[in-house]
Amino acid sequence: METESEPYVRLATLRQLHQAVAELNTARSLADTLQTVADGVVKGLGYELACVNVVQADGDLVVAAFAGSAAAESLITGRVGSRGSWERRLAMGEGWGDLRFIPHTEGWVLLEDDVPQWYTDGPDPRFEDEWHPQDRLYAPMYASGGGCELLGVISVDRPRGGRRPGPWGQEALQMYASQAAIAISNARLRANMQRALVRLEREQQALRASEESFRQAFEYAPSGMAIAEMGGDQHGRLLRTNDALCRLLGRPASAMRRHSFADLVHPEDIGTLLRTSAEGGRAELRLARRDNTYVWVSLRNSVVADTADGPRFLLTHVEDIEERKSRELQLAHRASHDSLTGLPNSAELRSRLSARLCSRPHALRETAVEALDAAYGGYEGTVLYEPGYDGYDGYDGYEEHSGRRGGARGSGGPAGAFDHHVHMIAPSDDGETDDGTKGLAVLFCDLDGFKSINDRFGHNTGDAVLIEVAHRLTTGVRDGDTVARLGGDEFVVLADGLGAADAADLAVRLRNAIIPPIRVDGRAVRVGASFGISWAACGMSVEEVLQSADQRMYVEKRSRKTVHRRAG
Repeated sequence: METESEPYVRLATLRQLHQAVAELNTARSLADTLQTVADGVVKGLGYELACVNVVQADGDLVVAAFAGSAAAESLITGRVGSRGSWERRLAMGEGWGDLRFIPHTEGWVLLEDDVPQWYTDGPDPRFEDEWHPQDRLYAPMYASGGGCELLGVISVDRPRGGRRPGPWGQEALQMYASQAAIAISNARLRANMQRALVRLEREQQALRASEESFRQAFEYAPSGMAIAEMGGDQHGRLLRTNDALCRLLGRPASAMRRHSFADLVHPEDIGTLLRTSAEGGRAELRLARRDNTYVWVSLRNSVVADTADGPRFLLTHVEDIEERKSRELQLAHRASHDSLTGLPNSAELRSRLSARLCSRPHALRETAVEALDAAYGGYEGTVLYEPGYDGYDGYDGYEEHSGRRGGARGSGGPAGAFDHHVHMIAPSDDGETDDGTKGLAVLFCDLDGFKSINDRFGHNTGDAVLIEVAHRLTTGVRDGDTVARLGGDEFVVLADGLGAADAADLAVRLRNAIIPPIRVDGRAVRVGASFGISWAACGMSVEEVLQSADQRMYVEKRSRKTVHRRAG
């Protein structure tokens, strides 16, 4: 590396420079590397002072290492210079390749900026290339060895021999700055890798601790826990269950792994389970025990997802709510059933009847009900049905495609929206013809002679009679028919799918079932029964239906009393 101004290069100097560059890559940490850079300038390049300024995350430069003067090191190490001030210095300096030199004659303009520096005094130069104490020489360090990202700046001062560096000295400092940039980049990479490894180890430790915590929480939870597979052919299969769930269902863990919740749920609750499994969330349903009994549980599902693979498992929390559900069912039963007889009460009867009716009457309904009114002759001037009643709007005929009337009770929407409603009409009940129509018969029952039993023997005997009558009525109807107690000694029977003759036969059978003596506290008492038959037809309100049956019951009761008086 010979030049005209420097014809001879000392081998010892080259060795020192080589040794300085070699030491750059032996430092263990970033801080050691930065200090090695500063020391190498002093040892290998022949400067008395060297300062390494490193770019921080915010862009400003901090004095990270100093060599050559302990006093100057304690003065400026750790101080920060703004990025703007450094850029002005590098822009105004004379360009010696990548180096920037600011002579003492121009450096006075930089005395007011915030770049950390040391100040020394000295006489004016005696010859042209003599170094002045206030001269400044900077060696920028760029990533990848070019003019890319600025990593830092090496500041040097007091070259040995007292002269400004010549071409060889400039090139040596520039080459050293390039090697220092590589060493600093590598040190940062190693530091980042070490931090990443430390962070990864900590995360793994935290993950292992979390997994252990989850395992203990899962295994020893007081309520049931299960992990199920999501997706694929084995979707829903139980992968893991805790002891609490196994005890709740009376099944060993090995047996539980052969099932899914769909295999264990009550058939009536399968829809609820599927919706809950698909959407997550919570549901209350029944699960089968090993002894084929069912227990009410609350399921809460959470999807365990992987950031890369998406949903992987379904974590299910199973809580035993059998006791609470039993109380709820008991309260619901009490609210809808008669406390004495256990039959559906008036509110439940009206609810079941309302569910079968809509607001639109069938065209045949007017003539059918009018025929009934004519047959019974009304009661004390009461008209049982008026065609112009409040909900009737003249709709006549079935739906074109569905074959049944549209519209739920009180609905005024298009008929096609109610295709699932089974339209109710009243069969002919004139006592002479049977058109084969089947309908929902409403039998209103009132006991004869019950008041005298209550007055003579007391309410306990009366209650016993009511209980036995309820039993005989329930025994005398079909499964699916409703026997309800309105209150007092009034009962109502709902029997669907009957014709007029069928309803009359049912009333006779039930009356005959009630007539036999009832034994209470060693005595035999007897009550009779009067039945009024009405038909639940769409276009009628619940109260209209019950009122019609009630009135017909009184018509029958009065006619039977008249017959008894004539016979006597």
